[in-house]
Amino acid sequence: MPLLSVEPQRLYRQIAEQVRLLIGSGEFAAHERLPAERDLARQLGVSRPTVREALIALEVEGWVEVRCGSGVYAMARPAPVCAPLAAQTAAEWGPLELIRARRVVEGETAALAAALAKRRDLAAIRQAIESMEQDAQDKVPPLAGDRAFHGAIVQASGNSVLIETVHAFWDSRRGPVFERLGGHFESAPSWRAAIAEHRLILEAIEARDAGAARTAMHSHMDRAHARFSASWRRTKKNES
Repeated sequence: MPLLSVEPQRLYRQIAEQVRLLIGSGEFAAHERLPAERDLARQLGVSRPTVREALIALEVEGWVEVRCGSGVYAMARPAPVCAPLAAQTAAEWGPLELIRARRVVEGETAALAAALAKRRDLAAIRQAIESMEQDAQDKVPPLAGDRAFHGAIVQASGNSVLIETVHAFWDSRRGPVFERLGGHFESAPSWRAAIAEHRLILEAIEARDAGAARTAMHSHMDRAHARFSASWRRTKKNES
């Protein structure tokens, strides 16, 4: 069964469905390694990050196994996925697509914070970074501090639509596809890098430099996207 190019609408779910059909039909046998991301992307006519999201969704549903340092392998046909999980993964935003959307919106919220932040807003942003640093020191993923940091920045805008939008982004961050992606690619070094990027954003906001704040947020999102797009063959051992 040949792979078919897809239209740019809910791409990662369309790709996941095609690969699922190939596994279900026996085109990819159980425990057989799938083609490399770049080869799947070329055959499908889409980007590698979109293929990455599709493969993670399939891993959540039990259709493939991702072996960092080796590749992605088809699994024996899984038991039917429970309805809540199936519905959740089908509706979930693609993690890498979400980061790109956050780049657009949160670049502007950082610029607004540089112009509008009050003392209490700056204190909340600093406290969020301190929380992240403490969690990282305790070897706990600093997700609460991360969310508080971005939330404090948008709160400074005073715009309820932007505030709700950024919180919706973070609600999606708790979805199973994003959580599985984080499990593969988030590590102590990646969190240390993210905290340093957060400090640069804070410095620009404290300096009341809207352009620098926007640029620092864009750089943070670009680096986050790059961390989640690293090769499957890159292991946590190599990152530590």
